Amino acid sequence: METKLPFAFARDQQVLLEGGCLLAGPGVTQLGLREVQRRVGIALDLQFQSLDQQAFDTALARVYRQDSAAPQESLSFDLEEQAFARRQRDLLDEPGDAPVITLVNHLLARAVQSGASDLHIEPHEGGLRVRMRIDGFLQEVMDRADVPVRRIVSRLKVMAGLDIAETRLPQDGRIPLSLAGRQIDTRVSSLPGHYGERIVLRILDRSTGLRPLADLGLSPDQQALLKRLAGFPNGIILATGPTGAGKTTTLYSLLQLADRAERNIVTVEDPIEYDLPGISQSQINAEIGMSFAAGLRATLRQDPDVILVGEVRDPETAQTAAQAALTGHLVFSSLHANSSVGAIVRLRDLGLDNFLIAATLRGVIAQRLLRRLCSHCKQPQSPSPKAAALFQRHGLAVPAQIQTPQGCADCAGSGHAGRIGIFEMASVTPQITAAIDRGATEAELKDLALSAGETLIGQGLLAVSAGEVSLEEALRVVGDVA
Repeated sequence: METKLPFAFARDQQVLLEGGCLLAGPGVTQLGLREVQRRVGIALDLQFQSLDQQAFDTALARVYRQDSAAPQESLSFDLEEQAFARRQRDLLDEPGDAPVITLVNHLLARAVQSGASDLHIEPHEGGLRVRMRIDGFLQEVMDRADVPVRRIVSRLKVMAGLDIAETRLPQDGRIPLSLAGRQIDTRVSSLPGHYGERIVLRILDRSTGLRPLADLGLSPDQQALLKRLAGFPNGIILATGPTGAGKTTTLYSLLQLADRAERNIVTVEDPIEYDLPGISQSQINAEIGMSFAAGLRATLRQDPDVILVGEVRDPETAQTAAQAALTGHLVFSSLHANSSVGAIVRLRDLGLDNFLIAATLRGVIAQRLLRRLCSHCKQPQSPSPKAAALFQRHGLAVPAQIQTPQGCADCAGSGHAGRIGIFEMASVTPQITAAIDRGATEAELKDLALSAGETLIGQGLLAVSAGEVSLEEALRVVGDVA
């Protein structure tokens, strides 16, 4: 018995088959009910359940998101392809499309369903390779010689609204999509190469929403510090770390903490990654002069209390953010630096005077993402003498046992499932303010701001002691930094 209706039909007619139950939305149609009766037969006893729109959409996503999204090896390619109207599409909505469209949809759907952060489309001498980044690691999805590389690249460029005739210059765009009701936004970057244009898509799943502070990996003390930082009336609070370390998620969590009825909160972002109810969000557009600095200056005329600036990347933005903090605004932003106190050195490098940094900076958060051990297959073992010496060198107690990855069917043999954040938080105390003002070095500031267990390596080793990550993973991401 076929128990799954075509996705578009189920969505439009508001009927859904799940197991032995018929789920009906508020807009259920007679056509939908008749089609269900035709497919399952009159004799079968189906339970009927009426749902509101939100519950029906949730059930629709649950039933269809597990559909196989693997590229079809049997796909054959013809010379005809329909033009793609640039609008929001659902990746499960077009079963009869041309092979190129079908393959692209399969690749996008597989990346979304696998929780990938990026999808890489890489032409090479032997054809086309496709990889996706899951939990920070690239995994190969497909490598085929028989696919029409240029047409696949052109398809993605058309979807992103890029110029398909321009193959000599890099281009950037975005593709709004949905997958079984989940809103997906992708940033698209093309780069000319020797064997064709390389396409990389950054995938943002808007439907996942923001996670509670406890789910980010923050300890109770760190959560309390974040809440205190978000309660400041003015100043600058920075999140630092490499690309993909979760800085934006942390900043959004701070915004949620600072969101009060009497506060006007404005953001300037590139891109807007999540829709935040009750908060004014602005998109950067460098082509027309809407830079971070220009957007920040404009928001100051909007009577804001709290401002989120996506990134401090140039002296003009740094200077404007400092002036905003001096004039009574609370500014959240991200900055590329290797540690929390390293952000102070980076601000100096961007041209801010020591007295200005000391007067405006309230706190810095440095963070990394570590792969979490699979709970089904991790195995305990006693720490080696080398591992014990590592804990002792960083002033931490040596655990009785540490966990190691093994690999099983639940984690696809990787030994890891999901990621967890580790955080190094430095609150700017009066002693640190005085040290910044006198031009103290990074090492001096670190001694003042952080104890042994509060550094990134210390937080990584504590996660190892708790059995959440492996020692090898902590050292891979953080390194044995003194």
